Amino acid sequence: MTRVAAVDCGTNSIRLLVADADPATGELKELDRRMTIVRLGQGVDRTGRFAPEALERTFAACREYAEVIRALNAERVRFVATSASRDVSNREEFVRGVVDILGVEPEVITGDQEAEFSFTGATKELTGRDDLAKPYLVVDIGGGSTEFVVGDDHVRAARSVDVGCVRMTERHLVVDGEVTDPPTPEQIAAIRADVEAALDLAEESVPLTEARTLVGLAGSVTTVAAIALGLDAYDSEAIHHCRVSLERVREITAMLLESTHEQRAAFSVMHPGRVDVIAAGALVLQCVMERSGAREVVVSEHDILDGIGWSIA
Repeated sequence: MTRVAAVDCGTNSIRLLVADADPATGELKELDRRMTIVRLGQGVDRTGRFAPEALERTFAACREYAEVIRALNAERVRFVATSASRDVSNREEFVRGVVDILGVEPEVITGDQEAEFSFTGATKELTGRDDLAKPYLVVDIGGGSTEFVVGDDHVRAARSVDVGCVRMTERHLVVDGEVTDPPTPEQIAAIRADVEAALDLAEESVPLTEARTLVGLAGSVTTVAAIALGLDAYDSEAIHHCRVSLERVREITAMLLESTHEQRAAFSVMHPGRVDVIAAGALVLQCVMERSGAREVVVSEHDILDGIGWSIA
């Protein structure tokens, strides 16, 4: 057993997994898993820089995670930074802050690396299941980017494209510093056009329609699943490996796009940090399902964090 700590710092959230990895059995025994919405990518699409307040929110979460890592005596730590950290001019300020707090340098990975970690984390435990046909299409809808990976036991093709729930919200739904509530038909059409163009790019590398099982990852997907299940409170065990039909995704996406901030916030399963970006995230999921031909999405709570954990072990 090796006790590992994996940190995934994305555009919208930063997450921690501390687990015991057993290479002999292929299992990660989870000790602690947590997520904090820090919106690190706030304004990055427009300014090309991390905002000071976004950095401070992220460093505050890092300080909390450092205490957890020390308390659980993790032997190895890996900090992976994704989409927003690839795009900024003040990256060194971010790096210095993380090193000072956690003692490890954040690795700004490529989209292809991000996709490989996501695929490993999402599919490692699906081996041997005869109800989920291969090849898998793993789709990780993040804040700034979305990763597409097709594979069987290993990755066959991967592509990262710059559409995510935060990026689409800030690019198309923010007017005079405020999110339009609800968005106009023209704004919705603009998001869809961006997503469809990104799917064209993804299809240059990844055969989206060849997959037989769509596996969806990250907060936009799990939140849609929680709404589809009618949960009174967010329940990871109920959400993990549930299946949501395309018809249901369309219904929920339409509802979210027609709702106000207050109506979205009223969902007990909705994390406060997702209220303003969930509609764009749900629309990305819908577009992906329509383009790939998937009639349902298998929702996974295991994702890039688990893949990072295995990479350490």
